[in-house]
This record gives sequence, C-alpha cells and structure tokens, in this order.
Amino acid sequence: MAKKLSASSRPGKQIRVSAESIWNKPFTERQKVALAAVARRQKHSKASQIDYSDIPALTDTQLTQFRRTPKKLVAVRLDADVFEWLQRYGAGYSTRINHVLRVVMSQAR
Repeated sequence: MAKKLSASSRPGKQIRVSAESIWNKPFTERQKVALAAVARRQKHSKASQIDYSDIPALTDTQLTQFRRTPKKLVAVRLDADVFEWLQRYGAGYSTRINHVLRVVMSQAR
C-alpha cells in the first residue's frame, strides 16, 4: 500500500505576483499601527529637527537607478565541494554565486 502524503507535505500552489501589485497593495491594520509608532518615535527624535530644504529633489531618472535589476530563475548544477564551500559562509549562497560570476564577468570585459 502506498504511503499517503500528509497535508503539510503537499506542495503549495505557486502564485505569480507582479512587483507593481506588491508595491500598490494597501497596508493592513497591523502595518498601519506599526508605521504610526515609527512616525511618533521619529517626530520626537532630534533627527526631526534637521532642515532638508536645501537638498534638491531627486529626478525620475535618478530614482530609477535605485531599482534592482530583474533576476532570472535558473537551475545550476555545481560540484559538491564547490557548493559546500559556498554554504560554509552562511545563508545567501545564491547571492554569493551571483557576485562571483559578476566579478568574473567584469574582468572578462
């Protein structure tokens, strides 16, 4: 008789969401309360006394520079020792792989 999977081990349905829909999503009540608390703390801090009026506003072109480049999901097969070396430095090994490849790419130009 085949073993029946429990509900907790069934794979969940993948949901596709655009970045714009995440940014335009309204705040929950919990988030609103947290933001109000942060605003109260900032209002009473000395940093709220700083005059920023002489700093020019950023243009749309400047603001677009702060957007992250889109990522592409890929599957990579690595040798076991290479993968263990990447994991030795803690979480974020996929970011580390991207950084190593970017360094090699920039040197090749």
